[in-house]
Amino acid sequence: MQLVFASNNKNKIREVQSMLPETIKILSLEDIGCFEEIPETADTIEGNAILKADYVTKNYGHDCFADDTGLEVNSLDGAPGVFSARYAGLQCNPDDNMNKLLQALSHKNDRTARFKTVVALNLGGKQKLFTGIADGEITLEKTGTGGFGYDPIFKPTGYNETFAEISAEIKNNISHRGKATHKLIKFLQATH
Repeated sequence: MQLVFASNNKNKIREVQSMLPETIKILSLEDIGCFEEIPETADTIEGNAILKADYVTKNYGHDCFADDTGLEVNSLDGAPGVFSARYAGLQCNPDDNMNKLLQALSHKNDRTARFKTVVALNLGGKQKLFTGIADGEITLEKTGTGGFGYDPIFKPTGYNETFAEISAEIKNNISHRGKATHKLIKFLQATH
């Protein structure tokens, strides 16, 4: 069985492939000749995951799964949320986003937050969603060099280190993306 993962992030693709049984092969967007920017115009994380999966299925005819992730901060009414990747503007980088978030929280006592990943799977004409949540809090400053995105300022509940400080193995087990991906894999293993 072949499934397209609507991503060109080789690390993410390798990570997911390593968790799947050998009978399921993951193809990247590049593998199917999709080089255009897939629109992410929904106003929810679920919506963006669905948009990406549907785009590949509709335009390329493949069974597919896609994910979208957002960081939701309680004292900011769930912001940056669906805008997490471009929180500090369209041409921003992760440092710009983290700096803007730390600034927005500088006078807030409640620093609780959660990462949320939604995976949308289109398989055999049906769609299924898998959600993973990682609760935690935003630290006062950046620590650690691992991971990506907001990892240096997100400390998961029950840990004294940020996502950027803990091992990739631990992070994959407790992270939002890890949880959503494990649900997807369990479903695929049960159906194939």
